[in-house]
Amino acid sequence: MSTGDELRAAVSARRDLGPDFEDALVESFLDKMGQEIDRRVDERLAAAPKAKDVAKYDRTRDGQRLALAIVSLALGTIATISLTLFNEGSATYVPVWIAIVVVNVVFNNGHRPR
Repeated sequence: MSTGDELRAAVSARRDLGPDFEDALVESFLDKMGQEIDRRVDERLAAAPKAKDVAKYDRTRDGQRLALAIVSLALGTIATISLTLFNEGSATYVPVWIAIVVVNVVFNNGHRPR
């Protein structure tokens, strides 16, 4: 029975039974509505992702991002020093840093939680 049907039934019962039963009817109606709200909340909670799973995913992602950032900076620094020392032109390290930025952007934007 829908909320509207429940309310109509309560009003009809109040008319039939009179004002002496009004408190009992209101209490019964509110109890049924409370149960309906509880049922809907339980459905939504069952459909939502578990907090434990979300937290685990976030920690894993954070660790991967940190590892990628550290490796990127280390390799970029080594490549910059090497290219600067062994090449006459200092602009040869620019493509290396562009590639590092592209890899980091693709990694961080390509893995969104579902």
